[in-house]
Amino acid sequence: MRRFNDLWIRNADIYLPDRVLEGGSVYVSGGRIARICGPEEPPPAPDGADDVWDAGGLALVPGFVDVHVHGGGGADVMEAAEDGEAIGRIARFHAAHGTTSWLATTMTAPRDELARAAEGVARAMERGVAAGGAEVLGIHLEGPFINPRRAGAQNPALIRPFDREEMEELLERSRGSVRLVTLAPECGDALRGIGMLRERGVTVSIGHSEADAETVRQAIEAGASHVTHLFNAMGPLHHREPGIAGTALLRDELTVELICDGFHVHPDVVRLVFAAKRRDRIALVTDAIAAAGMPDGDGYQLGGLPVTVKEGKAVLRDGGNLAGSCLTMDRALKQTVAFTGLTLAEVLPALTINPARQIGADDRKGSIEVGKDADLVALGPDLSVVRTYVRGVRVHG
Repeated sequence: MRRFNDLWIRNADIYLPDRVLEGGSVYVSGGRIARICGPEEPPPAPDGADDVWDAGGLALVPGFVDVHVHGGGGADVMEAAEDGEAIGRIARFHAAHGTTSWLATTMTAPRDELARAAEGVARAMERGVAAGGAEVLGIHLEGPFINPRRAGAQNPALIRPFDREEMEELLERSRGSVRLVTLAPECGDALRGIGMLRERGVTVSIGHSEADAETVRQAIEAGASHVTHLFNAMGPLHHREPGIAGTALLRDELTVELICDGFHVHPDVVRLVFAAKRRDRIALVTDAIAAAGMPDGDGYQLGGLPVTVKEGKAVLRDGGNLAGSCLTMDRALKQTVAFTGLTLAEVLPALTINPARQIGADDRKGSIEVGKDADLVALGPDLSVVRTYVRGVRVHG
């Protein structure tokens, strides 16, 4: 069982929900934030803390929440069925880059293989194999109920219409760990499937889809509230048919994922999204695969399909489609600040409270507030990660 030491971080510029508290202190007890005080306030008694750290004026921000992670550090979520340590390796890799919470994201696969992967993630969560790394908050099922014409890097031969019985099996075998499901609302019985998932507390995302604006509207009415990697694996924005992209920018009910690696979305389009979309409805994600943090080369795969990585860009060996990314959340933060010209405080919600809210975890994740989990990241002047704490336990730096 993880032991939660008491922790006192002092002399930090603390990024609170409504302001930056310069030279402040955070006191952590039992894995939760117990007190936040400014430089003029009396600090907590240091002899009551197991760990005292002077941050030297570094920025202290909420830990990053990534709702779209296929892998990293050489491990893949789909390996969880056979490799009990795969989830732990992914968790530790991403924690070194500021991620403190994440959703283990699956790929389209045969029915039993997908269910066994979901079981494997649930077992890993129960066993606590991510200790020492980012906390696994649940599962994101990206497929198989998507549109084969917008497969992206998913195997089109394994894509299938929404099946209520299979979905029920996945929910059961994952032991209630499914938090987010990506589907194409125009395919089969998916619109009714959205209602079923919402009744079970699962967030539904529109993605890998050719839905027109009217179908997106129907999906919103059914309960969809999220869009998977905006602009990727969907129809283009057209002046006569806004489709998913245009409708997502207009409708406040939808929070949109953005992959800011410089490959998936042009920097100017990232800037356009932050100008056009409510900023509390944008969630940065990595869509990271096993190759994240690994050398360039040909020896990778995603969803059983061979992947080549060159200069940090991952593509399918056959066809050249983008195949997830090698992105980390700290680099997503740096690049979004550079692309948009916004400040750290303006971009942070897209990596923290916005994604936490989307999966119903904002009561304990996503912001530095008394009573919330002490998921904290110290950033250097260049926005590089200096230290990462998960529930008050130092896991990096």
